Amino acid sequence: MTSLPSLYISHGSPMTALHPGRSGVRLSELAHALPRPKAIVVASAHFLARQPVVGGAQAPETVHDFGGFPRELYEMRYPAPGSPELATQIQDLLKDNGLPALVDPHHGLDHGVWSPLHLLYPQADIPVVPLSIQPELGPSHQLAVGRALAPLREQGVLLIGSGSITHNLYDFRAGYSDTNEAPYVRPFIEWLEQRLAANDVDALLDYRRQAPFAERAHPTDEHLLPLFVALGAGGDGAAAQRIDAGIDLGFLAMDIYRFDRAA
Repeated sequence: MTSLPSLYISHGSPMTALHPGRSGVRLSELAHALPRPKAIVVASAHFLARQPVVGGAQAPETVHDFGGFPRELYEMRYPAPGSPELATQIQDLLKDNGLPALVDPHHGLDHGVWSPLHLLYPQADIPVVPLSIQPELGPSHQLAVGRALAPLREQGVLLIGSGSITHNLYDFRAGYSDTNEAPYVRPFIEWLEQRLAANDVDALLDYRRQAPFAERAHPTDEHLLPLFVALGAGGDGAAAQRIDAGIDLGFLAMDIYRFDRAA
């Protein structure tokens, strides 16, 4: 079985599902470049819990966890099967690494899961298991979660963190646009790219203090925490490749990262 990379995907606004733009192109290219996964695990910024929780539904429902959008968005479905067996395996891997986890046999797929997956694998025929993040426990905890799950990559499982490289929804009404970018976005994404390229894990874990405009880019950090799951899942010294998917609305950076095992 060929080892898969781990991925971090900026899923953007729910409207990305209807109007994917450059993000859709990049995700389609990525899907064609990767071996077909046996299953997919997604740690989503919209699945929050105090400890790791794994979705173990046999047929997870498509959850429309947003409001005020066009009807056609609520009519979208991503009917991928689940994998209770993989959910139990994840629970065991986390427990073996000192990270007690629960399995929720009814948890569905929020838009942080199904929105990017319908662009990556529109046939929805690969089993999907959602995984929670723990915003109260910070980046180092999420890195440990990713490291615990890294062996799954050798079994053909695609490990994804789904969030957003920048995510400040207060800026919806600030007048930013595709021609008027927020001034903090590029300095933040450039710092992140440089630290990831240098494999400077210590700086990354301390990003809220070291990165430029960190608190402006992430007033709360649940949308960046899935990056640390993907980073950990890539393995020690994993090479980080940034895939530029543009900046939506002038303030939502849509970067994708691919983490491959060290040479």
